[in-house]
Amino acid sequence: MLEGKSVAVVVPAHDEEGLIATTLQGIPGFVDRIFVVDDASRDATAERARSVGDPRVEVIAHAENRGVGAAIVTGYKRALAERMDAVAVMAGDNQMDPDELEALALPVVRDELDYAKANRLFTGSAWKLIPRNRYLGNAILSLLTKIASGYWHVADSQAGYTVISLRMLQLLDLERVYTSYGFPNDMLVHLNVWNARVRDIPSRPIYGVGERSGIKLRRVVPRISWLLCKGFFWRMREKYVIRDFHPLVFFYFLGFLMSAVGLALGIFETVRRIGGHAITPATIVLVALLLISGSQFTLFAMWFDMESNKDLR
Repeated sequence: MLEGKSVAVVVPAHDEEGLIATTLQGIPGFVDRIFVVDDASRDATAERARSVGDPRVEVIAHAENRGVGAAIVTGYKRALAERMDAVAVMAGDNQMDPDELEALALPVVRDELDYAKANRLFTGSAWKLIPRNRYLGNAILSLLTKIASGYWHVADSQAGYTVISLRMLQLLDLERVYTSYGFPNDMLVHLNVWNARVRDIPSRPIYGVGERSGIKLRRVVPRISWLLCKGFFWRMREKYVIRDFHPLVFFYFLGFLMSAVGLALGIFETVRRIGGHAITPATIVLVALLLISGSQFTLFAMWFDMESNKDLR
């Protein structure tokens, strides 16, 4: 219990026999329940988790590998069944400092936030500690996640160290959330539709403890980018059209339309110019007007989105 509220930890794990015991042994005493979700590991992950001998630990096994997001959702559903007031997620590879769990959980327990997430980029040593390719991939996805989710104040979108409230878990449709590496990004999109209060909590990056990453950035970044693109339009429809109309949808529509037409016309005329055809001044002015107007409409829409979500922190 933490300030009279029950706390659970979901530990998604896949082939983590070497680190799962260390991870579980470090979880603080105020945690009431620990749900280890073994995502069809090929090693002794489940056995090592049970061998810790902690009565708080319950191992839930997936019959087939379904992805880290699916493992977290399974843990969330188990926590919902037991009506845990706050539910944290800590990976089974010992890369999340258990000493930081209280700082993450307290704002949720006190009903100051609906979702607290770690941000490893706050520390000045992040650039040195996080592998460069992962740091740059994180930076790109964080920017795209800001646009897609509406949480412009949130960064380090790939951080999986989080705490969510029971009330928000009850509102979310967990069956719709993406179940692979894009889970934390898609989760933010869904949270914004419900106007969840989200805040970054400073966290220390941990690398070099024996963890193994199966993430291939050249595959993951394009996949998550496409996921965020779809999530953006879904959020626009759900939040600003269906649930509560907001004129920013018109600004986004006009911005995208004018930018697309201006870009297409500009490319077409450039190809014609290369082919020896002349371009009239009026055409040049039209292309410039479309591109400038499109960018302005888009920027205004982003500003409206920021204003609409400025209190969700």
